[in-house]
Amino acid sequence: MWRKANILLALLLGLGSLCGPVLADNSLRGSHPVVWKDFLGVNAQFQYFDPGVYQKQMNRLNALGLNWVRLAIHWAMIEPSENNLQLDALDGAMNAMHSHQYNILAYMVGSAPFAANVPNGATPSDQYPPKDFNVFAQRMQMLALRYPQVNTWQVWNEPNIVWLPKEDPNAYDRLLNTTTSAIRTAIPDKPVATAGMAYYSQMRSTQGLMLKDLLEQGLGSENLIAAYHPYSEFPEGDDAAAKDFLVRGNFLNDALHSRGVQQVWATEWGWSSYTTGAREMQAMIGLNGQADYTLRRLALMATMDYQRIFLFNLSDLDARASNRDQSYGLVDLRGEPKPVYNALKYFLDTTGPSLIPDDPPTLSNAPNDLYSIAWTRPNGSHVWMFWSASGSSLQVPGLNAAVLHDPLAGTQTNLSGPQGLSVPLKTSLQLLEW
Repeated sequence: MWRKANILLALLLGLGSLCGPVLADNSLRGSHPVVWKDFLGVNAQFQYFDPGVYQKQMNRLNALGLNWVRLAIHWAMIEPSENNLQLDALDGAMNAMHSHQYNILAYMVGSAPFAANVPNGATPSDQYPPKDFNVFAQRMQMLALRYPQVNTWQVWNEPNIVWLPKEDPNAYDRLLNTTTSAIRTAIPDKPVATAGMAYYSQMRSTQGLMLKDLLEQGLGSENLIAAYHPYSEFPEGDDAAAKDFLVRGNFLNDALHSRGVQQVWATEWGWSSYTTGAREMQAMIGLNGQADYTLRRLALMATMDYQRIFLFNLSDLDARASNRDQSYGLVDLRGEPKPVYNALKYFLDTTGPSLIPDDPPTLSNAPNDLYSIAWTRPNGSHVWMFWSASGSSLQVPGLNAAVLHDPLAGTQTNLSGPQGLSVPLKTSLQLLEW
């Protein structure tokens, strides 16, 4: 079933084969050097927290050495009635981000009550598109002029699943083009991104992929960033054994780049640490599972042809979010680190700020499900990322000394041996440094 689905995906994207950079032994090589502060960002909602709390969140972000932030702006919240703009909280958050010299990706989503195209008799919702796309575009133009510190503007969010009464690729394309024109009329050459499409842009009730429809409408020639949200059950995909995240993500990235799109961003990905209540389209993996899954997915995404990725989310959210969505944060509601934050900080501190793709060390008795990703630092030292669900250990005959790092435990172990190293394996990511 999975293979049929991916053949269909390849055909939808116009790809001639199912090839990709995944080798039979799960050994991966990065497609480009990685500079973490340019590659990895976080989603945030600073304006919905007290300034003292979001300053603490910002300090945590700074300690990670990261500075790209994706900020959500809900039109219904900043303009509850026509021309009644409520921007004080947003002004404060924007000024604080500017003081930290963050690179900002901001998006406006939803329709204000006065502007929503709600059918007669339907329950009001901001998930209906605006009656007049020009009004939405004018509001985004106003925001772009008011907040020049925003590097890139993104138009709407997940219209392939959050657009009532049903998704409409042609209508979204008109909204995108109308808004892009308005922003660039006011600020020429301002970077603009498509909405982050949920998953791989498949739609709830329409066959095909919304990003494919946008490509057919000329996306590749419009100097726009293409964005999507590759959530999945496991870091390796919904079917971990089939590695469907790697296959689907590489297919989609290749298709977008081959049709003229220069930048492909994953503007949301991550896992919740929730453990109570009803299951919401994600297994309850808890705090340690969140840390484990996040590092494994980050290691995989660093090998792929994304130009930028944004982890969801910097902070846990309050009861205004769903039960699951309250617990995606790197930090809790007080700004205190969760295990995922500590593991990510250990990981980034260990790798250093930048990495260059490399070949893995020579291995003996490696299990078939070993994931193996090798890098060098600019100074020539080596970092090897690896994990396995089945193996207990492997041999590295070409190395006599190295340091083994376990980011989840926050520990390091010196390994040595005259005939090479015996390296213990775990289902979670470890790093070998030499």
